[in-house]
Amino acid sequence: MSFLLPKPDGEPLTIGIMGGTFDPIHIGHLVTAEEARQQFDLDFVIFIPAGAPPHKDARYISPAEHRYIMTMLAVVDNPYFTVSRLEIDRQKPSYTIDTVQSFIKIYDHQLNLYFITGADAILDIISWKDCELLLDSCYFIAASRPGYSFGKLKSVLKSVSPRMIKKVHLLEIPAMAVSSTFIRNRVAAGKTIKYLTPEAVEQYIYKNGLYIQGQNEV
Repeated sequence: MSFLLPKPDGEPLTIGIMGGTFDPIHIGHLVTAEEARQQFDLDFVIFIPAGAPPHKDARYISPAEHRYIMTMLAVVDNPYFTVSRLEIDRQKPSYTIDTVQSFIKIYDHQLNLYFITGADAILDIISWKDCELLLDSCYFIAASRPGYSFGKLKSVLKSVSPRMIKKVHLLEIPAMAVSSTFIRNRVAAGKTIKYLTPEAVEQYIYKNGLYIQGQNEV
């Protein structure tokens, strides 16, 4: 991550990291990242495609190189977005704490980290590996669509630890009923996915026969 240079005034960078399978990446991911960047004054947002997600069956996930390339294609025109191969190159199950600690080590603690994820995922935070250390290492941005009730999330966080309330920031993003599963199903059914993902990603999916029988492997 040497291309993310320190600020001229010597202040630590404020970075958002957005992990996910990105199978494929879609406009919901991009809108969430951009909204988080603006609302929390992030210097950069780093997208981190998962290598071997510990909670997903690898048989049903596209090869990591395909997912990495699609993510690169999706963010290339945003100077505040970049993509890391950190988890892909790790070649073993990777947990959030591993990724966060790697960034802290790279920047020798001269870094303010925000982990961007969905509000629903935050509900499971107490079951994440090394939860307490994770809370000491970064802040969380819990993103959701308008109309989502943050009441349950706040209640869960408060019941676990009052400290979690201070570490988790809530972010409402524009409503978009789109997901990677939705896109995969539409491709498999022969339906259009135009405007659901960047055009370069759409073309990559068709060119490489992803999400249909006989998909190519990288």
